[in-house]
Amino acid sequence: MSEYLTKNPDKAERARRLKAIIDKLAAGSSPSKVKKEFHDLIKDADAAEVAELEQSLIEGGLPVEEVQRLCEVHADVFKAGLERGEKAERMPGHPVHTYMAENAEARRRVRTLRIACVAGGLESIADAVAGLKPIIVHFTRKENQLFPYLERTGFTGPSKVMWGKHDEIRALFKELAEVIAREDVRAARRKGRDLGKRVRMMAFMEEKILFPNALKRLSDADWAAVRVGEDAIGFAWIEPGAAWDPALVGSQRAGASGGAYANLAAAIEGAKAGVVPTALGPGSSIPLSVGALPLDVLDRVLKSLPIDVSFVDADDKVMYYSDSPHRVFPRSPGIIGRSVENCHPPKSVAVVTSILEAFRKKEKDKAEFWIEMNGRFIVISYKPIYDDDGVYLGTLEMSWDATDTRALQGQRRLLDW
Repeated sequence: MSEYLTKNPDKAERARRLKAIIDKLAAGSSPSKVKKEFHDLIKDADAAEVAELEQSLIEGGLPVEEVQRLCEVHADVFKAGLERGEKAERMPGHPVHTYMAENAEARRRVRTLRIACVAGGLESIADAVAGLKPIIVHFTRKENQLFPYLERTGFTGPSKVMWGKHDEIRALFKELAEVIAREDVRAARRKGRDLGKRVRMMAFMEEKILFPNALKRLSDADWAAVRVGEDAIGFAWIEPGAAWDPALVGSQRAGASGGAYANLAAAIEGAKAGVVPTALGPGSSIPLSVGALPLDVLDRVLKSLPIDVSFVDADDKVMYYSDSPHRVFPRSPGIIGRSVENCHPPKSVAVVTSILEAFRKKEKDKAEFWIEMNGRFIVISYKPIYDDDGVYLGTLEMSWDATDTRALQGQRRLLDW
């Protein structure tokens, strides 16, 4: 048994059940005969856990070919759910199901905060505020992954209105931290009640306005793309389930399984990794002004830079960002092709627009800002890019954590590891 399963006895039991299903398939059972067992297994497990279970079985010596037999079963479970009339958004794994689950947890935590604000002291209020704070991840995922797809349908209201409301809630979290630090109980109670009210109202607006409209406007393929990009942002409190699988959205209508499922799943994984289809072969090199680099090496070099890089083209559309693991600000694939003004909160749009216009007119050659964020010193720099004839091509945005560099003193002339 792998170390992963040894440390997780509940998951070890699930792995045992999963292997039993695989053994039945290997012995000749049809997918239809074991799909109920598989459904019961995955309904309480998130997609990441199912993948971990499969990996642990492979590491334990089970041939990959045996594990691949599950593809058809998973496809049958997925298809059966839809054929029963079960709405996709109610299936664990669908983005709307995840948002709703997060809202349910947020409401529970708001109740805890409300009780703390009525009868508790500073410590209980601070604990309740900290417990509610992951809702910011929920908002960030909407801003970066759901809103871009809605904007493509012409539904731009949420990104212009809700983002501003998100920022008001973010500001309240900061204000609460300040009054708690000052040990101002009355202000903490007042702001805590206000915070809870705003979070509840946002959940109401999502469930009564945003999600119903999104479900009408976005196609199954759109939702699959939304789901693929969500992991880059993360989730609040919960992880998406595995019943609704984006890799099966396209295949279930065509009755695809087996190899077709594997191909679709590979495409999904490629999208998660930021791999964009290209006419260049794997061994092709990109000619640069000096030298050349293979495509995958160039991508890895950009992701390894100590700064985050984004590029907005001459039409103010986001064309690229370096998907590095040390990102200062969250990004997800949904922003590619998005108007840059929609990638910023409403209060910042005028500043962004003025910068781009100054670059386009060649009135300025850079714009720089620096902020304190979560105790770190962050630098954000914008630089216009022109071709050899001076034609404006777009703007390069760079951001990096300069805290450690700012603290350097003296000199280091010898390697000291």
